[in-house]
Amino acid sequence: MIEIRLHGRGGQGGVTSAELLAKAAIAEGKFAQAFPSFGPERRGAPVMAFVRVDDQKIRLREKIYSPNIVLVLDPTLLDIVNVAEGLSEDGVVVVNSALTPEELKQKYGFPKVATVDANKVAMEELGVPITNTTMLGALLKASGIIGVSDMEEPINNRFGGKLGPKNYKALERAYSETNVA
Repeated sequence: MIEIRLHGRGGQGGVTSAELLAKAAIAEGKFAQAFPSFGPERRGAPVMAFVRVDDQKIRLREKIYSPNIVLVLDPTLLDIVNVAEGLSEDGVVVVNSALTPEELKQKYGFPKVATVDANKVAMEELGVPITNTTMLGALLKASGIIGVSDMEEPINNRFGGKLGPKNYKALERAYSETNVA
């Protein structure tokens, strides 16, 4: 089973990312679940979402404590939240950052890191700094959990005929620009 924890801020689309990934995995014949973890936080407050993907039925119904993958939508969280808490030994931290994976490894001690400047990609492709679908591209590159093309239908269904293709293009571009080390 692959367990993923997403860190973001309210309004950045972390919960939507989790749902999109789970829907795409299910469409590919896998079992998946996605769920948020937040209380009465306001827009901009730190939030988490979780995704599990497996080839077998998933019977767990609890928060993810030892993720294989951590996805960080907002790099400012790196200095206020221990995003790597519980990360498995062979786990990977996928970060929205203009820094290189090596720079983040050195600064935070992460075992394996993938980075992409998702803010830049989102601004150029979508015109807004909302990085949820962009960061899914980075996650796919770092994990290979499903194929890039598997995300097209869920994204188009969620965002519609005008925004769907733009979001999918941002995902594809982020996939190609992600550095993993």
